[in-house]
Amino acid sequence: MSKTKAVTKWKRVLLKLSGEALMGDLDYGIDVATVDRFATDIGNAVAQGTQLAVVVGGGNIYRGMAGAAAGMDRANGDYMGMLATVMNALALHNALERQDISARVLSSIPMPSVCEPFIRQKAIRHLSKGRVVIFAAGTGNPFFTTDTAAALRAIEMQCDGLAKATQVDGIYSDDPKSNPDAKRYDALSYSEVLARNLQVMDGAAIALARDNELPVMIFSLAEQGNISRVLRGELKHTIVQSSEE
Repeated sequence: MSKTKAVTKWKRVLLKLSGEALMGDLDYGIDVATVDRFATDIGNAVAQGTQLAVVVGGGNIYRGMAGAAAGMDRANGDYMGMLATVMNALALHNALERQDISARVLSSIPMPSVCEPFIRQKAIRHLSKGRVVIFAAGTGNPFFTTDTAAALRAIEMQCDGLAKATQVDGIYSDDPKSNPDAKRYDALSYSEVLARNLQVMDGAAIALARDNELPVMIFSLAEQGNISRVLRGELKHTIVQSSEE
């Protein structure tokens, strides 16, 4: 099976966005123009026939590990980080709705005055009706990253793959911004990512993907339209999947 066919077969996809991506050129918080651009890209992906779920991080507002390093209890810090993801999810939802793109926010931490609680069958029903489903509050448990939440939700939603947006066009052997000799990979197996400690996602997320044969695609979000392009197989990326595929 060629890489292009593997990508274009993805009819239901989970998109992982970092919280930092929502900052745009700001040092902190949410840049409305950047979120609007992402909403447009997501809408275009839905218009081309993709059922799209989204997990967004909270690093633009708060990181539990950073709080723990400063002396805060790690569990409390992680819960604060989960609440930050709810804020980001609501911002993205607002941007989508303002562009007449139907969307729902489902939170692992129940807060019915703000958004729907996460119920698996309800989320699948929203996706089947063409709505963008934004998963907030991570897994609902401390000590897990939003990367792990993305892999978990992708598996629960029976997605064809997980697409993680980053600042670079795939996985490299080292940081290409600081090391111009860093090697870029077109394809890797889950075992290679873990063995080489490439850290494009945390180990728990990659292990979940491996155990459930969930392909993971790493691509750059730098240019408008990249979400649609990568799902059509028209954008450079790195695919992580079983070595025999």
